[in-house]
Amino acid sequence: MNIQQEVEHLQCLIIGSGPAGYTAAIYAARADLKPVIYTGIVPGGQLTQTTDVDNFPGYPNGVTGPVMMEDLRAQAERFGTEVRFGYATKVDFAKDGGMHTVEIDNIKTITADTVIIATGATAKWLGLESEEKYNGFGVSACAVCDGFFFKGQDVAIVGAGDTAAEEATYLAKLCNKVHMLIRRDEFRASKAMVHRVMSTSNIEIHYNTEAEEIVGDGQVVTGVRVKNNQTQEEKVLDVTGFFVAIGHTPNTDLFKGILDMDETGYLITKPNVTATNIPGVFACGDVQDNVYRQAVTAAGTGCMAALEAERYLAAKESGE
Repeated sequence: MNIQQEVEHLQCLIIGSGPAGYTAAIYAARADLKPVIYTGIVPGGQLTQTTDVDNFPGYPNGVTGPVMMEDLRAQAERFGTEVRFGYATKVDFAKDGGMHTVEIDNIKTITADTVIIATGATAKWLGLESEEKYNGFGVSACAVCDGFFFKGQDVAIVGAGDTAAEEATYLAKLCNKVHMLIRRDEFRASKAMVHRVMSTSNIEIHYNTEAEEIVGDGQVVTGVRVKNNQTQEEKVLDVTGFFVAIGHTPNTDLFKGILDMDETGYLITKPNVTATNIPGVFACGDVQDNVYRQAVTAAGTGCMAALEAERYLAAKESGE
């Protein structure tokens, strides 16, 4: 087969299909950029693994993550976006702002005038079988997203860094008691965050403590079995919620050595915009946001990326 048959040219290619990618598609399609989305291995992103979303505007009664992603997809398709299952396997971005090349599934080549990256981030987990079993049914990697569901209850959170400290104090405002499990004998968080945790009366800190198993009744979480790694003593904490706050990994391996990123792998965009260090390549959502990591902020940056792509192409056409 002639290799030329496997090459396709697009005005706007969007890699990733969470709130950022779909919102970018809605705006790009309305601007007549005829965008094509490649969904990635997990169409809809992290939210497809979330049961209830109560904090996204426009859903007064809440919505499940998968239903919300289907709604966003349908809206993008309504304006002419083509959504395809597949993932980018190799990229060659033109540093001078020329034609960008992206390989899909190792077999198809796409050239694009603009590329919007919305590949998101993946939460780090402890790797417990029970953690996976109760994910969405008492186990969560986002206290800000799901803490509300545990109002007045006892919960546990794992982590020792700034994110864990911040989420623990957030949960303490909603929950009756927060058990904070720290593997070592000290925090990794900044002094200010440690002070905030220490000053919160309903946070109980368990040093040298590791979660061994999430305990449940087959439906929801009822506790967590923990072990002190110094004394080997085991006990079960009675909690209905278990939060993992040991960090996220941005899905940016594909762009290493090509796009600017920070020490943890998040893509660096220019101040107040979504432009990367390569002209015509934009990044939105959790792939460039290690602070907020919310569906609504991801959608906002998706909108920004599409508008910037449209303006970039208009300026290019007019020779500016």
